Amino acid sequence: MNEADWWRGGVIYEIYPRSFADSDGDGIGDLKGITQRLQHVADLGVDAIWITPFFKSPMADFGYDVADYRAVDPLFGSLKDFDDLVDKAHRLGLKVLIDHVISHTSDQHEWFVESRSSRENDKADWYVWADRKADGTAPNNWLSVFGGPAWQWDTRRRQYYLHNFLVSQPDLNIHHPQVQDAILNEMRFWLQRGVDGFRLDALNFSMHDRQLRDNPPAEHPELSEHALSNPYAYQVHLYDKSQPELLPMLSRIRSLLDEFGATASLAEVGDDRQRSLELMAQYSGPEGGIHMCYGFDFLSDVFTPRHVAETLERYHSQSAQSWPCWAFSNHDCMRHASRFTKPGTQPSQIARLAAAVLLSLRGSVCLYQGEELGLSEADIAFEDLQDPAGKTFWPDYKGRDGCRTPMPWQAGAVHAGFSSGTPWLPMPKAHEGFAVSEQTGDPSSTLEFYRQVLSVRRRHTALRSGELVCRQVDDQVLVLERKSQDETVLVAFNFSANPVSPDLGKGRVILTSSEKRLDQIEPFGFRWVVVEGDQ
Repeated sequence: MNEADWWRGGVIYEIYPRSFADSDGDGIGDLKGITQRLQHVADLGVDAIWITPFFKSPMADFGYDVADYRAVDPLFGSLKDFDDLVDKAHRLGLKVLIDHVISHTSDQHEWFVESRSSRENDKADWYVWADRKADGTAPNNWLSVFGGPAWQWDTRRRQYYLHNFLVSQPDLNIHHPQVQDAILNEMRFWLQRGVDGFRLDALNFSMHDRQLRDNPPAEHPELSEHALSNPYAYQVHLYDKSQPELLPMLSRIRSLLDEFGATASLAEVGDDRQRSLELMAQYSGPEGGIHMCYGFDFLSDVFTPRHVAETLERYHSQSAQSWPCWAFSNHDCMRHASRFTKPGTQPSQIARLAAAVLLSLRGSVCLYQGEELGLSEADIAFEDLQDPAGKTFWPDYKGRDGCRTPMPWQAGAVHAGFSSGTPWLPMPKAHEGFAVSEQTGDPSSTLEFYRQVLSVRRRHTALRSGELVCRQVDDQVLVLERKSQDETVLVAFNFSANPVSPDLGKGRVILTSSEKRLDQIEPFGFRWVVVEGDQ
């Protein structure tokens, strides 16, 4: 594989800076902390890191409300700290992707301050403004993901502005050529500082319907990705996001990245299941230009052979020419060690099975910090909540804080080695036993298993970039074939509490959950086999 294609089949490790490592004792993780702990990431055997926002921000949404795209927020350090991080990552052989939010900014960004000052200024149309209806109400029925209307009245302009998320996160008008130019200039700034690409946050939220048409009601709100306590679940979001006019902007992003050589772009696509797959295929297909996308299909609590097989088949049927990126966890959803664990199973058992499944799929992979330790979701008391969504929808939805708690590094140390000060979210007592120090060198640990499976994936072209065919799927078993020009690998998984004996033929076992019996796979176990003749 040539250097420019490093991302194709690559594994990307997501770092949530606030919770990764704190170097100065203020209880909030920072860039220096990341740099100090990068060796752990490199030792895993991943290809790249993705760092969530560290830009100047009022932190209403913990950095996803950007006030200055080119400045590091003092909470996280300085531009020099970032440069040092990139330099260390590159010396360790890690690419660096950073989050870029193009759908909205903070209301404290200088662009919005100017835009809201009048209807005639140079940036008057840089955000989505609309007149009131005759009775003073909002322009249409669009809703915010975080609850309530997606429109906020502004007394200066006597107009409404659109916010798909918090009121303090006004939506940029990506239809405007000057806005596109400005966004590309901000991206160029970081590319010139040495970053290797971007994760594009909530990309399909970046363009709205120019006619501002009402969204229709949802026929089956129970199928929504959102809790029924959130009114957002009761609409089909046809017009407030996912507009086809976004594609030319994506081509412009790709052209910019191509100027800098071996770069990559990873887009988050948040929509209903079917539409999400369609958009993933479009955005990373020949007409889109984004290198790869991930959706929410594997971020639910469904973990069955049929669900995995059907998701892969639906994606392939949309566009075999595009390239997906798969993830089971991230900073916005419950950790999968908790989501996938059902009565009668153990989180550590499920964590290994999930890793073996995820790292065998055709596509690239995102791992979320702590996933390699087998961390489960933390139970955060209401009085300790930080996430605005959790505060709004409590107790039906407890927000995202449970997956954002600090990384446990050293068992027995203050706050498990995350910080010498009081962490911004509590360090769960149960997580201390999963610390990196406790698992390193223990062949039975989840951490050492991740290192093993990542090493195996890296050594086999069929697993990293080969074609995929589903060989067997039922209620218990999933068998996939990964094939490249020089080898074929069969990967088999047992999702049940009973032993199974799928036909894997003859071959060399390169990964197995147990070597006790090679004629069967134990409950919640797995086996990867290089087919005889391809060795």
